[in-house]
Amino acid sequence: MSLNARRVALLVAANTALAPFAIDAYLPAMPALAESVGASVHHTELSLSVFMVGFAVGQLTCGPLSDRIGRKPVLLAGQILFLIASLVIVSVDSLTELLVWRFVQALGGGACVVNSAAIVRDCFSGREAAKVMSTMAMILMLAPLVAPMVGSLLLYLADWWLIFVFLAVYAAFLMWLLGAFLPETRPAGAPVASPRQVLRNYASVLTDRQAMGYILAVAASFAGIFAFVTSSPFLYMQHYGLSPAAYPFVFGANVVVMALSNRVNIRLLRRRTPQQNLRLGLAIQLVAAGGLLVVVATGTDSLFTVVPLVMAFLGVVGLISPNAISSLLERFSHMSATATALLGSIQFSSAALSGALVTAFEIDSAWPMVIAMVTVALIGNVGLRVLAGRPPRVEEVAS
Repeated sequence: MSLNARRVALLVAANTALAPFAIDAYLPAMPALAESVGASVHHTELSLSVFMVGFAVGQLTCGPLSDRIGRKPVLLAGQILFLIASLVIVSVDSLTELLVWRFVQALGGGACVVNSAAIVRDCFSGREAAKVMSTMAMILMLAPLVAPMVGSLLLYLADWWLIFVFLAVYAAFLMWLLGAFLPETRPAGAPVASPRQVLRNYASVLTDRQAMGYILAVAASFAGIFAFVTSSPFLYMQHYGLSPAAYPFVFGANVVVMALSNRVNIRLLRRRTPQQNLRLGLAIQLVAAGGLLVVVATGTDSLFTVVPLVMAFLGVVGLISPNAISSLLERFSHMSATATALLGSIQFSSAALSGALVTAFEIDSAWPMVIAMVTVALIGNVGLRVLAGRPPRVEEVAS
């Protein structure tokens, strides 16, 4: 079974789309879900942070397992677990049940998604891997663009439970798609790590300054994005008065910018290194976060001032994630799933912490989101420069 760059990107994007669908599809239904489980919207939003924790644990445990037994067995097990948990969530009637089964659902999702970057690295390397990941990410951007719209439609047709039925159906579709069209990409003769070696592998990534710079850049950026995702149902629909019908379109505008930045990234990689593009993306995030701080501090925040700045902050993820991930895996190509698992666990743990802090204080303003976004933008920019050092130039890479 032949695997070209476009086919890999399509298959891996379909697999990775499981995460944004599980996160974003039920955002428009958050008030209805909160009423159903007898909790406030702020407390129900904790299900997002719980999902992030489960997603991190799923990646951390299943990444090394994928390096050990192969990509496809881990993918199948994760899809089955995700499917079962999605169906159970349909019948929950308390916040505690919702949080428990969202955690289980996330374990399965993490087992699926941790393989995506590893599959790309199995097939490609260097700038080619960065281009494939950028293409994959551009395709993937359709998921968070479409997910809230799908959620709104399903909410209109029935109620919030239909969204989780849809997630179960999507997991079943992935089982068929990847089973039929994706061969095992883990090299047959690759060494198998013992549990002790897995711990040493994690330690080798954690003690690599440059690798941790890339991981910190992705984690900080994602934490800022998730601060917005967690805050947006309350902030946009209740604080700024946006209707649930309009919410998916305003939310989706961020994804359009993300897709454009991925396209820009592919073009820039012709004459710039992934590390240079990564720095550019982080710098733009810092400027956008600073703009949000100014408009909220001066009391001029509204949909018309906040939405464009949020779009700038979220939009440049196309310059950050593909380049940071490809740079990390270039250093650890011999254990790509393990490195990806550590990246994913730190990334989603940071997102969970960011989301929990944003909702914990139940402050009816944009301040929690803005403070979180400014903080993580500073951490990402400073951390990358301190840990990863000066990015190589194209001529240095070529030589």
